Amino acid sequence: MSDDLKKGLEGVLVTESELSKINGDAGKLIYRGYTIEDLATGASFEEVLYLLWHGHLPNEDELDAFTDAMVGERHVDDDVLQTVEQLAAADENPMAALRTAVSMLAAYDPDAESDPTDEDVNLRKGRRITAKIPTVLAAFTRFRDGQDAVTPRADLGHAANFLYMLNGEEPNEILAETFDMALVLHADHGINASTFSAMVTTSTLSDLHSSITSAIGTLKGSLHGGANQDVMEMLKEVDEADQAPIDWVKDALAAGRRVAGFGHRVYNVKDPRAKILSERSKELGEAAGSTKWYEMSTAIEDHLEEEKGLAPNVDFYSASTYYQMGIPIDIYTPIFAMSRVGGWTAHVLEQYGDNRLIRPRARYVGPDNQDFLPLDER
Repeated sequence: MSDDLKKGLEGVLVTESELSKINGDAGKLIYRGYTIEDLATGASFEEVLYLLWHGHLPNEDELDAFTDAMVGERHVDDDVLQTVEQLAAADENPMAALRTAVSMLAAYDPDAESDPTDEDVNLRKGRRITAKIPTVLAAFTRFRDGQDAVTPRADLGHAANFLYMLNGEEPNEILAETFDMALVLHADHGINASTFSAMVTTSTLSDLHSSITSAIGTLKGSLHGGANQDVMEMLKEVDEADQAPIDWVKDALAAGRRVAGFGHRVYNVKDPRAKILSERSKELGEAAGSTKWYEMSTAIEDHLEEEKGLAPNVDFYSASTYYQMGIPIDIYTPIFAMSRVGGWTAHVLEQYGDNRLIRPRARYVGPDNQDFLPLDER
Protein backbone atom coordinates (compact mmCIF):
# COMPACT_ATOMS: atom_id res chain seq x y z
CA MET A 1 0.00 0.00 0.00
CA SER A 2 1.49 3.34 -1.08
CA ASP A 3 2.45 5.82 1.63
CA ASP A 4 2.68 8.79 -0.76
CA LEU A 5 0.96 11.75 0.86
CA LYS A 6 -1.49 13.66 -1.36
CA LYS A 7 -2.69 16.71 0.55
CA GLY A 8 -6.21 17.61 -0.55
CA LEU A 9 -6.26 14.34 -2.56
CA GLU A 10 -4.85 16.36 -5.46
CA GLY A 11 -4.38 14.20 -8.53
CA VAL A 12 -5.85 11.12 -6.84
CA LEU A 13 -8.37 9.11 -8.87
CA VAL A 14 -11.18 7.98 -6.56
CA THR A 15 -13.89 6.83 -8.96
CA GLU A 16 -15.08 6.56 -12.55
CA SER A 17 -17.96 8.71 -13.75
CA GLU A 18 -20.04 9.13 -16.89
CA LEU A 19 -21.30 12.58 -15.89
CA SER A 20 -18.85 15.37 -16.67
CA LYS A 21 -15.43 15.61 -18.27
CA ILE A 22 -13.05 18.53 -17.73
CA ASN A 23 -10.01 19.33 -19.85
CA GLY A 24 -8.20 21.93 -17.80
CA ASP A 25 -5.52 22.64 -20.39
CA ALA A 26 -7.95 23.19 -23.26
CA GLY A 27 -10.67 24.86 -21.17
CA LYS A 28 -13.35 22.30 -22.04
CA LEU A 29 -16.32 21.09 -20.02
CA ILE A 30 -18.58 18.26 -21.18
CA TYR A 31 -21.74 16.78 -19.66
CA ARG A 32 -22.28 13.18 -20.84
CA GLY A 33 -20.56 13.89 -24.16
CA TYR A 34 -22.18 17.28 -24.85
CA THR A 35 -20.13 20.48 -24.74
CA ILE A 36 -21.14 23.06 -22.18
CA GLU A 37 -21.41 25.62 -24.98
CA ASP A 38 -24.06 23.57 -26.79
CA LEU A 39 -26.01 22.85 -23.62
CA ALA A 40 -25.86 26.41 -22.29
CA THR A 41 -27.16 27.89 -25.53
CA GLY A 42 -29.49 25.11 -26.65
CA ALA A 43 -30.89 23.25 -23.63
CA SER A 44 -32.96 24.26 -20.64
CA PHE A 45 -31.96 23.43 -17.07
CA GLU A 46 -34.73 20.82 -16.99
CA GLU A 47 -33.22 19.13 -20.07
CA VAL A 48 -29.80 19.09 -18.43
CA LEU A 49 -31.23 17.59 -15.25
CA TYR A 50 -32.81 14.85 -17.32
CA LEU A 51 -29.52 14.27 -19.13
CA LEU A 52 -27.54 13.99 -15.90
CA TRP A 53 -30.08 11.75 -14.15
CA HIS A 54 -31.18 9.54 -17.05
CA GLY A 55 -28.16 9.46 -19.34
CA HIS A 56 -29.67 11.02 -22.45
CA LEU A 57 -31.37 14.21 -23.56
CA PRO A 58 -35.16 13.90 -23.41
CA ASN A 59 -37.51 13.96 -26.37
CA GLU A 60 -40.55 16.24 -26.18
CA ASP A 61 -42.79 13.72 -24.43
CA GLU A 62 -40.10 12.82 -21.90
CA LEU A 63 -39.36 16.48 -21.21
CA ASP A 64 -43.04 17.35 -20.79
CA ALA A 65 -43.55 14.51 -18.32
CA PHE A 66 -40.37 15.37 -16.44
CA THR A 67 -41.19 19.07 -16.27
CA ASP A 68 -44.73 18.39 -15.08
CA ALA A 69 -43.37 16.13 -12.34
CA MET A 70 -40.89 18.83 -11.26
CA VAL A 71 -43.60 21.49 -11.19
CA GLY A 72 -45.77 19.22 -9.05
CA GLU A 73 -43.06 19.10 -6.38
CA ARG A 74 -42.49 22.86 -5.92
CA HIS A 75 -44.77 23.21 -2.91
CA VAL A 76 -43.02 23.23 0.48
CA ASP A 77 -44.81 22.13 3.65
CA ASP A 78 -45.93 24.91 5.98
CA ASP A 79 -43.80 23.59 8.85
CA VAL A 80 -40.66 23.90 6.74
CA LEU A 81 -41.58 27.41 5.61
CA GLN A 82 -42.27 28.38 9.21
CA THR A 83 -38.79 27.21 10.15
CA VAL A 84 -37.33 29.12 7.21
CA GLU A 85 -39.16 32.23 8.40
CA GLN A 86 -37.73 31.80 11.89
CA LEU A 87 -34.22 31.44 10.46
CA ALA A 88 -34.71 34.60 8.41
CA ALA A 89 -35.88 36.47 11.50
CA ALA A 90 -32.76 35.31 13.32
CA ASP A 91 -30.64 36.67 10.44
CA GLU A 92 -29.22 33.23 9.74
CA ASN A 93 -26.62 32.80 7.02
CA PRO A 94 -28.51 31.89 3.80
CA MET A 95 -26.45 28.74 3.21
CA ALA A 96 -26.97 27.61 6.80
CA ALA A 97 -30.70 28.23 6.39
CA LEU A 98 -30.77 26.22 3.17
CA ARG A 99 -28.80 23.40 4.79
CA THR A 100 -31.32 23.24 7.64
CA ALA A 101 -34.34 23.37 5.33
CA VAL A 102 -33.09 20.61 3.01
CA SER A 103 -32.41 18.38 5.99
CA MET A 104 -35.92 19.11 7.30
CA LEU A 105 -37.48 18.24 3.92
CA ALA A 106 -36.66 14.60 4.65
CA ALA A 107 -39.28 14.55 7.40
CA TYR A 108 -42.01 15.30 4.84
CA ASP A 109 -40.75 13.11 2.00
CA PRO A 110 -43.11 10.18 1.33
CA ASP A 111 -40.11 8.01 0.42
CA ALA A 112 -38.09 8.92 3.52
CA GLU A 113 -38.10 5.39 4.97
CA SER A 114 -37.49 3.59 1.66
CA ASP A 115 -34.36 1.66 0.75
CA PRO A 116 -31.67 4.37 0.33
CA THR A 117 -30.17 2.52 -2.63
CA ASP A 118 -33.41 2.27 -4.66
CA GLU A 119 -32.76 4.22 -7.87
CA ASP A 120 -36.40 5.03 -8.61
CA VAL A 121 -36.87 6.30 -5.06
CA ASN A 122 -33.76 8.45 -5.31
CA LEU A 123 -34.89 9.93 -8.62
CA ARG A 124 -38.14 10.95 -6.95
CA LYS A 125 -36.30 12.34 -3.94
CA GLY A 126 -33.84 14.21 -6.15
CA ARG A 127 -36.71 15.69 -8.13
CA ARG A 128 -38.43 16.86 -4.95
CA ILE A 129 -35.31 18.41 -3.43
CA THR A 130 -34.39 20.14 -6.68
CA ALA A 131 -37.91 21.50 -7.15
CA LYS A 132 -38.24 22.73 -3.55
CA ILE A 133 -34.88 24.47 -3.09
CA PRO A 134 -35.95 27.50 -5.21
CA THR A 135 -39.14 27.82 -3.15
CA VAL A 136 -37.17 27.67 0.10
CA LEU A 137 -34.51 30.14 -1.03
CA ALA A 138 -36.95 32.68 -2.46
CA ALA A 139 -39.10 32.47 0.68
CA PHE A 140 -36.07 32.95 2.97
CA THR A 141 -34.96 36.02 1.04
CA ARG A 142 -38.43 37.57 1.13
CA PHE A 143 -39.01 36.74 4.81
CA ARG A 144 -35.74 38.44 5.62
CA ASP A 145 -36.98 41.58 3.85
CA GLY A 146 -40.27 41.55 5.76
CA GLN A 147 -42.28 40.22 2.80
CA ASP A 148 -44.54 37.21 2.37
CA ALA A 149 -43.46 34.16 0.44
CA VAL A 150 -44.71 33.96 -3.15
CA THR A 151 -46.53 30.81 -4.23
CA PRO A 152 -44.79 29.02 -7.13
CA ARG A 153 -46.40 29.17 -10.56
CA ALA A 154 -47.03 26.07 -12.62
CA ASP A 155 -46.79 27.88 -15.97
CA LEU A 156 -43.16 29.01 -15.57
CA GLY A 157 -39.95 27.07 -16.05
CA HIS A 158 -37.60 26.28 -13.19
CA ALA A 159 -35.43 29.39 -13.67
CA ALA A 160 -38.24 31.85 -14.41
CA ASN A 161 -40.32 30.56 -11.51
CA PHE A 162 -37.49 31.20 -9.05
CA LEU A 163 -37.07 34.79 -10.23
CA TYR A 164 -40.85 35.22 -9.99
CA MET A 165 -40.93 33.89 -6.42
CA LEU A 166 -37.92 36.02 -5.50
CA ASN A 167 -39.16 39.34 -6.89
CA GLY A 168 -42.93 38.88 -7.00
CA GLU A 169 -43.12 39.60 -10.72
CA GLU A 170 -42.58 37.54 -13.84
CA PRO A 171 -39.09 38.08 -15.29
CA ASN A 172 -38.62 39.23 -18.86
CA GLU A 173 -37.29 36.80 -21.44
CA ILE A 174 -33.67 38.00 -21.21
CA LEU A 175 -33.53 37.57 -17.44
CA ALA A 176 -35.20 34.16 -17.52
CA GLU A 177 -32.92 32.88 -20.29
CA THR A 178 -29.79 34.22 -18.61
CA PHE A 179 -30.64 32.67 -15.27
CA ASP A 180 -31.54 29.36 -16.90
CA MET A 181 -28.17 29.42 -18.66
CA ALA A 182 -26.39 30.08 -15.36
CA LEU A 183 -28.11 27.06 -13.81
CA VAL A 184 -26.98 24.89 -16.72
CA LEU A 185 -23.38 26.12 -16.37
CA HIS A 186 -23.23 25.27 -12.66
CA ALA A 187 -25.08 21.94 -12.76
CA ASP A 188 -22.04 19.67 -12.54
CA HIS A 189 -18.27 19.89 -12.47
CA GLY A 190 -16.64 16.56 -11.76
CA ILE A 191 -15.56 15.45 -8.31
CA ASN A 192 -15.32 18.83 -6.61
CA ALA A 193 -15.34 19.23 -2.82
CA SER A 194 -19.11 19.33 -2.32
CA THR A 195 -19.74 16.48 -4.75
CA PHE A 196 -17.11 14.39 -3.00
CA SER A 197 -18.66 15.04 0.41
CA ALA A 198 -22.03 13.89 -0.97
CA MET A 199 -20.34 10.74 -2.28
CA VAL A 200 -18.64 10.05 1.07
CA THR A 201 -22.00 10.31 2.85
CA THR A 202 -23.62 8.11 0.21
CA SER A 203 -20.89 5.48 0.51
CA THR A 204 -22.04 4.76 4.07
CA LEU A 205 -25.47 3.89 2.62
CA SER A 206 -27.01 6.98 4.15
CA ASP A 207 -30.00 8.60 2.42
CA LEU A 208 -30.13 11.21 -0.36
CA HIS A 209 -31.26 14.05 1.92
CA SER A 210 -28.22 13.43 4.14
CA SER A 211 -25.92 13.40 1.12
CA ILE A 212 -27.31 16.66 -0.26
CA THR A 213 -27.16 18.27 3.19
CA SER A 214 -23.49 17.26 3.42
CA ALA A 215 -22.85 18.80 0.02
CA ILE A 216 -24.54 22.08 0.97
CA GLY A 217 -22.47 22.27 4.14
CA THR A 218 -19.32 21.81 2.07
CA LEU A 219 -20.35 24.35 -0.56
CA LYS A 220 -20.83 26.92 2.21
CA GLY A 221 -17.07 27.22 2.63
CA SER A 222 -15.40 30.28 1.11
CA LEU A 223 -12.81 28.16 -0.73
CA HIS A 224 -15.57 26.46 -2.71
CA GLY A 225 -18.94 28.14 -3.12
CA GLY A 226 -18.44 31.58 -1.66
CA ALA A 227 -16.16 32.96 -4.36
CA ASN A 228 -18.88 34.61 -6.47
CA GLN A 229 -20.05 36.63 -3.48
CA ASP A 230 -16.43 37.65 -2.83
CA VAL A 231 -16.10 38.75 -6.47
CA MET A 232 -19.12 41.06 -6.36
CA GLU A 233 -18.09 42.60 -3.07
CA MET A 234 -14.68 43.23 -4.61
CA LEU A 235 -16.16 44.79 -7.75
CA LYS A 236 -18.31 47.09 -5.64
CA GLU A 237 -15.22 48.12 -3.72
CA VAL A 238 -13.44 48.86 -6.99
CA ASP A 239 -16.44 50.86 -8.21
CA GLU A 240 -16.47 52.97 -5.06
CA ALA A 241 -12.72 53.61 -5.14
CA ASP A 242 -11.41 56.85 -6.58
CA GLN A 243 -9.07 55.12 -9.04
CA ALA A 244 -9.05 53.06 -12.21
CA PRO A 245 -9.76 49.31 -11.83
CA ILE A 246 -6.23 48.34 -12.88
CA ASP A 247 -4.69 50.72 -10.34
CA TRP A 248 -6.95 49.26 -7.66
CA VAL A 249 -5.79 45.74 -8.56
CA LYS A 250 -2.13 46.80 -8.47
CA ASP A 251 -2.57 48.32 -5.02
CA ALA A 252 -4.47 45.28 -3.79
CA LEU A 253 -1.79 42.87 -4.96
CA ALA A 254 0.95 45.07 -3.49
CA ALA A 255 -0.88 44.92 -0.17
CA GLY A 256 -0.96 41.12 -0.32
CA ARG A 257 -4.64 40.82 -1.17
CA ARG A 258 -5.98 38.12 -3.42
CA VAL A 259 -8.13 39.16 -6.37
CA ALA A 260 -11.29 37.05 -6.16
CA GLY A 261 -12.50 35.03 -9.14
CA PHE A 262 -9.14 34.05 -10.62
CA GLY A 263 -7.43 30.70 -10.74
CA HIS A 264 -8.93 27.22 -10.58
CA ARG A 265 -7.83 23.86 -9.22
CA VAL A 266 -8.53 22.23 -12.61
CA TYR A 267 -8.44 24.88 -15.35
CA ASN A 268 -5.09 26.24 -16.50
CA VAL A 269 -6.81 28.57 -18.98
CA LYS A 270 -10.01 30.61 -18.92
CA ASP A 271 -12.93 28.68 -17.52
CA PRO A 272 -15.30 27.95 -20.45
CA ARG A 273 -18.25 28.88 -18.24
CA ALA A 274 -16.67 32.29 -17.62
CA LYS A 275 -16.51 32.88 -21.37
CA ILE A 276 -20.23 32.26 -21.72
CA LEU A 277 -21.23 34.35 -18.71
CA SER A 278 -19.00 37.26 -19.70
CA GLU A 279 -21.04 37.63 -22.88
CA ARG A 280 -24.27 37.52 -20.86
CA SER A 281 -22.95 40.10 -18.43
CA LYS A 282 -22.29 42.43 -21.34
CA GLU A 283 -25.76 41.83 -22.83
CA LEU A 284 -27.45 42.54 -19.51
CA GLY A 285 -25.50 45.76 -19.15
CA GLU A 286 -26.40 46.87 -22.66
CA ALA A 287 -30.08 46.14 -21.98
CA ALA A 288 -29.91 48.19 -18.77
CA GLY A 289 -28.05 51.06 -20.44
CA SER A 290 -24.72 50.64 -18.63
CA THR A 291 -21.92 48.15 -19.19
CA LYS A 292 -19.70 49.39 -16.36
CA TRP A 293 -19.59 46.05 -14.54
CA TYR A 294 -18.62 44.23 -17.72
CA GLU A 295 -16.00 46.84 -18.63
CA MET A 296 -14.55 46.82 -15.14
CA SER A 297 -14.38 43.03 -15.15
CA THR A 298 -12.73 42.77 -18.55
CA ALA A 299 -10.17 45.43 -17.60
CA ILE A 300 -9.21 43.42 -14.51
CA GLU A 301 -9.17 40.18 -16.50
CA ASP A 302 -6.92 41.58 -19.22
CA HIS A 303 -4.49 43.04 -16.69
CA LEU A 304 -4.16 39.88 -14.60
CA GLU A 305 -3.77 37.70 -17.68
CA GLU A 306 -1.02 39.94 -19.06
CA GLU A 307 0.83 40.56 -15.79
CA LYS A 308 0.23 37.36 -13.82
CA GLY A 309 -0.89 34.77 -16.37
CA LEU A 310 -4.12 34.30 -14.42
CA ALA A 311 -7.47 33.45 -16.02
CA PRO A 312 -10.94 34.02 -14.55
CA ASN A 313 -13.12 31.21 -13.29
CA VAL A 314 -16.90 30.94 -13.49
CA ASP A 315 -17.39 32.96 -10.30
CA PHE A 316 -15.77 36.07 -11.77
CA TYR A 317 -18.52 36.68 -14.31
CA SER A 318 -21.44 34.98 -12.55
CA ALA A 319 -21.11 37.68 -9.88
CA SER A 320 -21.78 40.66 -12.15
CA THR A 321 -24.38 38.68 -14.08
CA TYR A 322 -26.42 37.96 -10.94
CA TYR A 323 -25.94 41.50 -9.64
CA GLN A 324 -27.36 43.01 -12.81
CA MET A 325 -30.36 40.71 -12.40
CA GLY A 326 -31.11 42.28 -9.03
CA ILE A 327 -30.21 39.16 -7.03
CA PRO A 328 -28.95 39.84 -3.47
CA ILE A 329 -25.23 39.18 -3.17
CA ASP A 330 -25.44 36.87 -0.18
CA ILE A 331 -27.67 34.33 -1.95
CA TYR A 332 -25.23 33.76 -4.82
CA THR A 333 -23.87 30.64 -3.14
CA PRO A 334 -27.34 29.20 -2.38
CA ILE A 335 -28.14 29.74 -6.06
CA PHE A 336 -25.01 27.71 -6.82
CA ALA A 337 -26.52 24.94 -4.67
CA MET A 338 -29.86 25.34 -6.44
CA SER A 339 -28.12 24.35 -9.65
CA ARG A 340 -25.47 21.91 -8.39
CA VAL A 341 -28.08 19.76 -6.64
CA GLY A 342 -28.63 18.27 -10.10
CA GLY A 343 -25.03 17.12 -10.31
CA TRP A 344 -24.92 16.03 -6.67
CA THR A 345 -27.96 13.81 -7.21
CA ALA A 346 -26.43 12.30 -10.34
CA HIS A 347 -23.18 11.48 -8.56
CA VAL A 348 -25.09 9.99 -5.62
CA LEU A 349 -26.91 7.71 -8.07
CA GLU A 350 -23.56 6.63 -9.53
CA GLN A 351 -22.12 6.01 -6.07
CA TYR A 352 -25.05 3.83 -5.05
CA GLY A 353 -24.74 1.93 -8.33
CA ASP A 354 -21.15 0.84 -7.67
CA ASN A 355 -20.63 1.51 -4.00
CA ARG A 356 -17.61 1.03 -1.81
CA LEU A 357 -17.25 2.74 1.55
CA ILE A 358 -14.91 5.72 1.12
CA ARG A 359 -12.34 5.35 3.87
CA PRO A 360 -8.91 6.94 3.26
CA ARG A 361 -5.96 6.73 5.65
CA ALA A 362 -3.91 9.30 7.49
CA ARG A 363 -0.20 9.11 8.26
CA TYR A 364 0.34 9.26 12.00
CA VAL A 365 2.95 11.86 13.00
CA GLY A 366 2.24 12.08 16.72
CA PRO A 367 4.40 10.90 19.63
CA ASP A 368 5.17 7.25 20.46
CA ASN A 369 6.00 5.39 23.65
CA GLN A 370 4.32 7.80 26.04
CA ASP A 371 4.44 6.79 29.70
CA PHE A 372 0.94 6.76 31.20
CA LEU A 373 0.55 8.36 34.61
CA PRO A 374 -2.54 8.02 36.80
CA LEU A 375 -4.64 11.14 37.22
CA ASP A 376 -3.36 11.93 40.70
CA GLU A 377 0.27 11.86 39.46
CA ARG A 378 -0.09 14.20 36.46
